[in-house]
Amino acid sequence: MNARQPAFVSVSRSARLRQMLVSNELEFMMEAHNGLSARIVREAGFKAIWGSGLAISAQFGVRDNNEASWTQVVDTLEFMADASDLPILLDGDTGYGNFNNVRRLVRKLEQRGIAGVCIEDKQFPKTNSFINGEAQPLADMDEFCGKIKAGKDSQSDENFSIVARVEALIAGWGMDEALRRAEAYRQAGADAILIHSKLSRPDEILEFAREWAGRGPLVIVPTKYYSTPTEVFREAGISTVIWANHLIRAATSAMQAVAKEIHSNETLVNVEDSIAAVNEIFRLQDADEYSEAEDRYLSSGRAAGAAVVLAASRGKGLEAVTEDRPKVMLPIAGKPLLRWLVDAFKKQGVNDITVVGGYRADAIETAGIKLVVNEQHAQTGELASLACAVDKLAGDTVISYGDLLFRSYILRDLVESEAAFSVVVDSSLTDTENASVRDFAWCSAADDRGLFGNKVTLRHVSSGQIASAAIASQAPHGRWVGLLNVRDAGRERLQAVMSQLQARADFASLDMPALLNALIEAGESIEVQYVHGHWRGVNDLDDFRRAGDFAHAQAPFAAAVGNTVNHAVNHAAKDATNGAAQ
Repeated sequence: MNARQPAFVSVSRSARLRQMLVSNELEFMMEAHNGLSARIVREAGFKAIWGSGLAISAQFGVRDNNEASWTQVVDTLEFMADASDLPILLDGDTGYGNFNNVRRLVRKLEQRGIAGVCIEDKQFPKTNSFINGEAQPLADMDEFCGKIKAGKDSQSDENFSIVARVEALIAGWGMDEALRRAEAYRQAGADAILIHSKLSRPDEILEFAREWAGRGPLVIVPTKYYSTPTEVFREAGISTVIWANHLIRAATSAMQAVAKEIHSNETLVNVEDSIAAVNEIFRLQDADEYSEAEDRYLSSGRAAGAAVVLAASRGKGLEAVTEDRPKVMLPIAGKPLLRWLVDAFKKQGVNDITVVGGYRADAIETAGIKLVVNEQHAQTGELASLACAVDKLAGDTVISYGDLLFRSYILRDLVESEAAFSVVVDSSLTDTENASVRDFAWCSAADDRGLFGNKVTLRHVSSGQIASAAIASQAPHGRWVGLLNVRDAGRERLQAVMSQLQARADFASLDMPALLNALIEAGESIEVQYVHGHWRGVNDLDDFRRAGDFAHAQAPFAAAVGNTVNHAVNHAAKDATNGAAQ
């Protein structure tokens, strides 16, 4: 069972809704409008769902004027009930007709496991209450009481709830009329009263609650008076608060922004890292069962990927901020650098992650990773750290520096490569005069961004070793960013080359480029995946300060909070630098 799921799943949905309505505690419902949003509501921790008429109409792209038929609404509810075990209270508008329509609606809702329905005392077809509400006619009170009685007489589940929504305040009929109607509906059998208001202050609602004096459960929808502290509702004796339309509104804003961005720039690269991953959609669709069945009934495909992250360094040039932690634990836009890397791997289905620590390995957060330690990190280089994990390699593996941030497509394309060995090279970095840039790469061809599909292989990567005269006389084609993918039989060949290098007297000083060059000398073909920016390494304090800009652009709602996070990162780096100077 999901850790956030209610513990009382054995109790029927209708009984759970009834318990919420009569509870002495203030309860909350969140709007959902389809199966996906229903599952999100459940995962967020809510105990019940409001099947919003506005939201369901909106996701159909029609007006909230009963333009979606009641059968279409009920079909949508069936998907919602399948996607979540939470009780659902349907916003049933006016009951979609007269007393007979209400009777049929109740029976159909019970058949689909819906826990209750809320009907409002307006005329059919209805219009949303916030659209010229005062001009909308109310239903005859006695006729509406007949609808309530018909619905209650039709239910076969004793716990199925009918909530009567009073629109008198919206329509401008006054408090006395609202109270008169609410009492009549209670006596007709309504299980709760929903009192509605269009004011931006809760004054009408609180006055109604005082006059109502606890005669029955009272439900409110604070869409307009949203700034009211929730404690006010508790003190007023409100039973249930409905957050009525916020998921559809949030989804609308996000879709508008993403659509505009893609249309304006004609690329997905600026949005891919700020929206839900396709794998997250699969998870919300509960694809696990299908995957398990696929494993049982279909031939096996590629095994799940693995990764080795080299994270033994304190960070040369970062001593001011790494006294009590290694470089990979520096905070970048609200979370450790290592967590950005681990999350990026997991987003691509690379879940078996081994991190090789060294300096202050005790400060590395181990959630979701396996930690091994290079005890000789102070005297050895990158290959000595890799040697701590190389015997554990099994299946396709990405070997990565620990100080990287990158757009998700870079890792996605790398792990999808069919080559035994493949690397990522940034063709925008070719300035060998820049002493802060290392790992220059010479390739079989330059990056021609207009021609895709041409196979390019790695010829040499600059390292502590001296390159041949032929290589040294040419300008590099870019910089190796620190990502190496090893597939299939390449793993055994890499382990064999590592064994040869370990036999050398200078092995302790060798870096990762030395391994790449040794693989090339052994006759291995290393395929190059060119990129043009879209990644960042954290090698000094300037990189650390700028990393927040890059990382925050990968997060949802980056534009809204980017400046705040950036300021915090820059301030932390500045404080650490000043502290070290004192």
